[in-house]
Amino acid sequence: MKKPLIIGIMGGGNVAHEDEKIAYRLGSMIAKEGWILLNGGRGAGIMRASAKGAFDHGGLTVGILPDDNCDRVSEYIKIPIITGMGNARNCINVLSSDVVVACPGGLGTLSEIALALKSGKTVILLNFDAGKSFELYNKDLLHYAKTPEEVIEIIGKNFRQS
Repeated sequence: MKKPLIIGIMGGGNVAHEDEKIAYRLGSMIAKEGWILLNGGRGAGIMRASAKGAFDHGGLTVGILPDDNCDRVSEYIKIPIITGMGNARNCINVLSSDVVVACPGGLGTLSEIALALKSGKTVILLNFDAGKSFELYNKDLLHYAKTPEEVIEIIGKNFRQS
C-alpha cells in the first residue's frame, strides 16, 4: 500500500476573505483526492479555511502548532502536533509535506517557501507573489497557480500515484 500524499498548505493567519474562500476550496479538493492536508494548525486565516475545507469533505487534517498547548488549534484539525518550537516548527511543516502550496501570507510563509526549495520540495505558489528571488535558484521546483484546480492539476502531473 502506497502512502497518501501529504500536501502542506502554508499561508497567513490574517488574510483577505477571498483568499480564505480559495483556501477552503483547495482543502476540499485535497480531501476529495484522498490526500492528507497539513498546515500550521491555528484557527485563523489560510490555516483554518484550508483545514475546514478538507474536514468538511472527510479529509484528514494535521496541524503543526508552534505553541506548547492546544489553546489556538483550529477545530478542523484532526491531528494536532504540539511542538513548543515557535517559528522553528516551519521546518516540520515543510519536511513533513510531499508538496508545499504557498497561499498569501507573510514572512512565515516566505520562510516556508525558502525551506521547501532548499530541501528539494515542489512548491506551488497559489496567488502568492514571492518576487523573483526563488525562481532564480529553483525554477524546476517552483510552480505558479491562480486557482485550486490548477494546484490539483500540477500535483497530479507530478505526483499521481498509480
